[in-house]
Amino acid sequence: MNQLDQLKQYTTVVADTGDFQSMQAFAPQDATTNPSLILKAVQKPEYRSLLDHVLQNHPGKSTSEMVDHLLVEFGKKILAIIPGRVSTETDARLSFDTQATLQKARQLIALYDAAGVSRQRVLIKIASTWEGIQAAKVLEKEGIHCNMTLLFCLPQAIAAAEAGAKLISPFVGRIYDWHKKATGTEYTGAEDPGVQSVGRIYDYYKKFGYPTEVMGASFRNTSQILELAGCDLLTISPELLQKLCDAAGPIEPKLSAQKAASASIQKITLNESAFRLALNDDAMATEKLAEGIRLFCADSEKLEQLINAAK
Repeated sequence: MNQLDQLKQYTTVVADTGDFQSMQAFAPQDATTNPSLILKAVQKPEYRSLLDHVLQNHPGKSTSEMVDHLLVEFGKKILAIIPGRVSTETDARLSFDTQATLQKARQLIALYDAAGVSRQRVLIKIASTWEGIQAAKVLEKEGIHCNMTLLFCLPQAIAAAEAGAKLISPFVGRIYDWHKKATGTEYTGAEDPGVQSVGRIYDYYKKFGYPTEVMGASFRNTSQILELAGCDLLTISPELLQKLCDAAGPIEPKLSAQKAASASIQKITLNESAFRLALNDDAMATEKLAEGIRLFCADSEKLEQLINAAK
């Protein structure tokens, strides 16, 4: 049995791509997208028809509305392949505006509703800013489930869980990148700071009974993935999924609710000011959150430019 099949025994495997044709061979349960992945996919010739479909079927719509329709078209195609859920991201430029995030999330879910897609099969991705987390709190009460992304530290995870978010995506690779650059150290295995961060979040959730799902994300290598076997979900690029498929050798779960229950962890209470201070005190999380929002904003703008050029 290859390592991907073994991993599926302990963890729900999610495909991290907008290239839905590439994910079929790996039979993931769920799939995640973001503006960067959609931009990358829509520039491939095999996906040009989706953009043409949106342009032809929604004449007169604003560029922003065209983007929403394109995101949902990709989501629908992905849902035709996978049995579970797709994550569709809100515009990162709204990351510090709760009301605008609410409006965008409702617009996206309305498009899925109109297409006959159950809300249970869609997760709306929102950046884990204070404003984004407050939007998720409202959306969850409306039956719109959220995936909190760009999450780099425990305070973000705690605030998301307290808000009732359905799922969080703590990043591994970007944390690794920051620490590698800061220290010059090539971290491996359990010493990887990104792996350790997700482990802390997982243990905290299980220790205190939060139902929010933990989905490790942003992987640089298969070692990081295998060190998080047992996590609720892991979202993995097609390239790393292929490497797991090609790899033999036994793997075992590293995370478990049973081990977390006996861990010595103190409960943390956060209001807005405490959240902002805790985030500010973590240079890595502060820098990576800001950088991630900037990158997604840039790719959203590129996607709009691509649509405008094709009109």
